[in-house]
Amino acid sequence: MSDPTAGQALPIAETFVSIQGEGRLTGVPSYFVRVAGCNLRCSWCDTPYASWLPEGQARAVSLIGEEASGSGVAHAVLTGGEPMIFDQIEPLSRLLAGAGLHVTVETAGTVFRPPARDGSGLACDLMSISPKLANSTPEPGDARDPSGRWRTRHEQRRINPEALRRLIGAWPERQVKFVVTDPGDLDEIDALLDELPGLKPSDVMLMPEGIQPPEAGTTDWIVRACTGRGWCYCRRLHIDLFGNRRGT
Repeated sequence: MSDPTAGQALPIAETFVSIQGEGRLTGVPSYFVRVAGCNLRCSWCDTPYASWLPEGQARAVSLIGEEASGSGVAHAVLTGGEPMIFDQIEPLSRLLAGAGLHVTVETAGTVFRPPARDGSGLACDLMSISPKLANSTPEPGDARDPSGRWRTRHEQRRINPEALRRLIGAWPERQVKFVVTDPGDLDEIDALLDELPGLKPSDVMLMPEGIQPPEAGTTDWIVRACTGRGWCYCRRLHIDLFGNRRGT
């Protein structure tokens, strides 16, 4: 039988085995595939080598699948950058699922891809959606964006309500993570959730922005928001364990 992924490749910043540091599968050993490329430019992006200045090289989808299958772990995470902007993420996801791996897709939710069916579409066991709030938009004068072009593009693209609704509707196993910087973010989250029917409070997660473990007391307002609304507090376990390092 011919290989349906033959000749297909993805720009890859890195692949590695580590533990999942975020979301409901925190602590689970996983094989990570980080694509190089993104349609957004978050001011606080902690993987700029996959967005602001994409690094890496094209790698064959079939070889990525082989590496994942031989990694010894049962979970795979497709992340970025933004994996959903690449058509090749669909055959890769199906390849991983066909090998028996649980597949998480981490996305900003600006692009919809249909669930896998009849040899097409996206295979995904957990859709991990992280809509970007206004706090993500680059500030005027950001040295990485001297013309302001990306500031404008980012603000135009960061929220796609239709794509978010379709993703939520297509995947009953989902989590919606918001990176928050101050209590003012809560009003924006509430307004967006009003546009997104079908979510349970336990689907919603708040994650403090930063590449260092938060200092004691600085996240009390996030805890209060979660306990008051039935949302989940989302830590970054990989930051606690390894610091802000690639390959973790």
